[in-house]
Amino acid sequence: MCLSWQSSMVETDIGHTVFLDRDGVINRDSPDYITAWDQFVFLPGSLEAIGRLTKAGRIVIVITNQSAVGRGMMDIATLDTMHHNLRQAVAAQDGRIEAFFYCPHHPSDGCACRKPKPGLIEQAQRQYGLDLTSATMIGDSARDIECGIRSGCGRTILVQSGLHDARPQLDAQGLHPDWVATDLAAAVDWLLAQLGSAT
Repeated sequence: MCLSWQSSMVETDIGHTVFLDRDGVINRDSPDYITAWDQFVFLPGSLEAIGRLTKAGRIVIVITNQSAVGRGMMDIATLDTMHHNLRQAVAAQDGRIEAFFYCPHHPSDGCACRKPKPGLIEQAQRQYGLDLTSATMIGDSARDIECGIRSGCGRTILVQSGLHDARPQLDAQGLHPDWVATDLAAAVDWLLAQLGSAT
């Protein structure tokens, strides 16, 4: 099943939700997987960008594949500790991550939650009653954009801060994000301008 680690969500209408992939969006990705907190290297401006989303009244939820768990490279407790530390680092920049939804499975497991399948976003929607038509998915890979589109997110933004350029694969699949940005900071610039809440 899909797993989550979350804070206590607000109980009123939470408005516009921004789903973020983790590796390659918030922190530098690695072909060898991120399996410990000391391997986290935050991408320039990413923490501040989440802070700007929070100040603009947007709810931030992280949606991430973490197959290193299924591959036996780390356990759930280590992953949860990493997410706790990440949430604290964001809070130090006046930002807030409301929840983490992650797929811990090996790619061969055939689960329903590994992106590009929409299971993680669908779980978040069911748990919190989100309006996905007003939600945005921001990711660095084709599977992130496909996940956002398949789940019915109103906007998708591709950032080019990951390991590979996802545009050729997206073009081959006939999938087109609403915007392509250099990194999360630039993506937030565009998104807040679109929403009329630029700060």
